[in-house]
Amino acid sequence: MNGRTITHAQLAALVADLVAAGTAVTAPARAADGRLDYRPVTRLEDAVLGDGLPRLSLKALFLPPTEPLFAFRLSGSDVAIDSVPTSFPPHVVLGAVPCDAAGVQALDKVMGWDYRDELWFGRREATTIVSVGCSSRDETCFCGATGGGPTATRGADLLLVPLEGGFAVEIVTSKGEALVTAHEERFGPAPNEADVARSRAALAGSRVEPVAPLAPVTTWLAEHFEDPLWADVALRCHGCGACASVCPTCHCFDIVDEPEGVTHGTRRRNWDTCQAGRFTLHASGHNPRADQHARFRQRLMHKFSIYPARFGELLCTGCGRCSRACPGGMDLPEVLRTIAERAATAGGAA
Repeated sequence: MNGRTITHAQLAALVADLVAAGTAVTAPARAADGRLDYRPVTRLEDAVLGDGLPRLSLKALFLPPTEPLFAFRLSGSDVAIDSVPTSFPPHVVLGAVPCDAAGVQALDKVMGWDYRDELWFGRREATTIVSVGCSSRDETCFCGATGGGPTATRGADLLLVPLEGGFAVEIVTSKGEALVTAHEERFGPAPNEADVARSRAALAGSRVEPVAPLAPVTTWLAEHFEDPLWADVALRCHGCGACASVCPTCHCFDIVDEPEGVTHGTRRRNWDTCQAGRFTLHASGHNPRADQHARFRQRLMHKFSIYPARFGELLCTGCGRCSRACPGGMDLPEVLRTIAERAATAGGAA
């Protein structure tokens, strides 16, 4: 199937159709405090498409901050387990920024690596992600250095590229094609390619990435697990985990059994962060990452060395949220530039 077009009126009708059919629609929308979040919407007028980065990423839609894994009931020496559903109702994310869609796809590899996380993939299979070209950026955005860009399609099922009066619709996956086919009357013919090219160029604009391509950084990290640089760059890190909370790809969690009575309770999964001092604390009292610089090193290593070594791509989409959220002023592009400078010197030694 070729690309299509959709006018604003057709898109509004599509949202109405989806909601009427019982499909949940999530889109960037203004909260009461004026900030942008991914929120449930029932009409297009409530959505804000292509005009800003939501405060949090899409991650929580697929990996909630807390969720039950199963319930348990005790009867004498017997334990009965009540499973939770692993299939979910249909869901459309409309207006995802490309760096957030890319983050979801990056986590697919983690969640399906040595164990298939049925809750994650149940939500993934129920959800169609419609991205929209991104027109906003600041000095913390570096999606180009991570292989993305304002009209990147990684992780999206459909991509909307703004045109006068509506959007060009790029069909990326079979799931996206199924959405178009199911609502054929809401889509127009293929767009004029010259118009699409001009729109893509306008979105790219004069974007200057604050970080160069990151291959030298990945190489340096693999060779410098022990380096004086870590103690220097981590001085501002509080270990609060704000970066992990807003990151599209951080996925650490813990699992706890919560009693809800004498004979029953729930096993839950909760977000956690490798930046917390107790994250790697052993029952013996030993902590293999006893210093904050070792914990900060782990985060950088995981995103730019360990994950790439296993999966062949970065565990970072360049959204810049971590820099915006950090109360200590830790700036990831600045840290990556520092490492890149080390990599450019002979041996990269401190």
